[in-house]
This record gives sequence, structure tokens and C-alpha cells, in this order.
Amino acid sequence: MSWLALALTPGVGPARFLKVFAEGEDGLERVGELLGVELERAYRRVLDAGGAERVKERAAVLGVRPVGLWEADYPPTLRHLADPPPLVYLKGGWSGGRPAVAVVGSRKAQPWALDFSERLARSLAGSGVAVVSGLARGVDTAAHRGALAGGGPTLAVLGSGVDVVYPPENAELAGRVTLMSELPLGSGPSAGSFPRRNRLIAALADAVVIVQAPEKSGALITAALAAELGREVLAVPGRPSDWASRGSNRLLADGAAVVQAPEDVLEALGIGGAAPRPDRPEPEGAAGALWEALRRRGEALPDDLALDLNLGAAEVLGLLTQLELSGHVRALPGGRYEAVG
Repeated sequence: MSWLALALTPGVGPARFLKVFAEGEDGLERVGELLGVELERAYRRVLDAGGAERVKERAAVLGVRPVGLWEADYPPTLRHLADPPPLVYLKGGWSGGRPAVAVVGSRKAQPWALDFSERLARSLAGSGVAVVSGLARGVDTAAHRGALAGGGPTLAVLGSGVDVVYPPENAELAGRVTLMSELPLGSGPSAGSFPRRNRLIAALADAVVIVQAPEKSGALITAALAAELGREVLAVPGRPSDWASRGSNRLLADGAAVVQAPEDVLEALGIGGAAPRPDRPEPEGAAGALWEALRRRGEALPDDLALDLNLGAAEVLGLLTQLELSGHVRALPGGRYEAVG
């Protein structure tokens, strides 16, 4: 009898697997009683055909490790789910054991949000925090790249099999991060697979940061699932008039914690976010010019600074994000900014 064979049996999803698993080893002898004759026959077919052995052999060739709910090295926080996947496939090293933050948001994120995501993830990784995301275009990609730049581990939870990279342009990035999926090897992405993978992202993280999300973003599903699991939910404020930030701004209105700098996330995790910032050199180049302009004004809107410096709005927002993360500016209510120091 084999838990792996049961997990691979067509028609046996998390709920049915758990029904058998709750009975311990005795449950494998009572599959027909617990799940019905048809599923028992399907389970026997997987056993008789050596399906479990074939999956393990194929996984080994691909450098993938199948990890089951019945095994000691199954990711422990996935057990917090009401419907933990019976089996996950891991490609790359991932042992857990350190704080983890999910950084997620829009696939069509604006330049400032991409810049913020990358810098936030880089800083978190440099502070010993693992970064979890979904390898999607936009915020996810920026978060993975930032975590790699910060020298920390980063986990991509996929809505496809770990051997089917989506989107395909992230193939190179996928080769540098740890991949996880509950979907069988060879599975392509589907519309229904992404909401289900979001529950894994929420469970694997101690906190979830939504960088930028419109009203119907899948990132909001992740935030809702994280809240149900008792995880910290945080969001980065966007301009009130910006449709691309309406979802994340609504999270803030509903009580999510505000993220303006990496220290906000570290403080939420209880790992030194309140520590004083070390002295930093004054910014140079365009960032330095913007900082000086903001010091002269006291506080200002990004559009005002763009006019002062004859820069584009997107460039100013990117520079402000850079200066926020370095501790040189602070965001204020109403979309205004002030210089620090």
C-alpha cells in the first residue's frame, strides 16, 4: 500500500485524501469503505501499474523532489490549510526554518511598483527573510529578482507543474529560484490553478505584502486567504486616483498595515523593524537632486517635483521609491512626500 499512489489517484483530491489519511495506515486498507468502490479501483490501478515508482523516477531525472503530507519534511505551514495538498513537487532547496514574506501584486504593475517590489525583496533577503511569490509577470518577477540580488532564498509557487515554466519568458529566472507546485509534472497552467496556488503562497508566508493591485487582482485572493490563516497582511499605498492601486488601497482602508519601507515589514515580523537606521550617505545624481528639491519644499506631490526638475512622472515615482527604501524620504497622507534628514 502507498500514500503516494493514493495521492496520485485520479479523483482523490485533498478532502478525500485527508479522509483516508485521518485513519492512519489502516486507512489504506479501507479505501473502498472510505471513498467508494470506483476510487478504490482507480487506486489499485495506480498501484498495479507502478505509477508511484514512475513518478519518482521521472522526478529524479528532472531534479524534482515529490514531498507528501505523510513525510516529515513536508512544508509544515501547509498543514495549517483546511485542504493541504497531499503532495507537492519541489525543485531546488527549500527547508523553511526562517521568516518568510510573500510579495505579490499586479501582473501589469507600474514602474514605481516594480522598483519598490525589487528593492523591498532585496532588503528583506538581506535581513535573512525568505521571499515567496508566484513567478508571474510584474510584481512577482520583480520580487524574485530582488531576493536573488539580496542573496536570500526565494520560492516561486506555480500554477503549473514545476517542469512547465509560465510565463515562458521567466525560464531563466525559474532556474535560479526554488519552485513548488501541487500540480503533477507536465501540467500546464489553467485559469483555476492560480487561485488554488494562491492559498499555498498565503500558507507558506508569515506575512503577505500587496505592492500594487487593482480591484479584481488575484493578489487580493492571497491577502484574504492570508488573513483567514492569521498571517500579517500589509499593503503599499498608491495614489487615490490610480485604478491600478484601488485593490491595495482598499486593503489599507480595511485595516491592512502600511508598508512604506522594509522596516515596516520587519517590524510586523518582530525581527528588528524598529531598530534605528544606520547613517547613510547622501543620495547622488537624479535621486540627490530630487531629495534636495524636497528638502527645500518641505513636502510636495510627485507632480510638483516633476515640474521642478523637468522629469517625467514615472521617473520621479521611481526615484521616490528608491529614496523611501534608503530612508531619505517618507510618504505622507494625500500622496505627498517629505525629506528625511
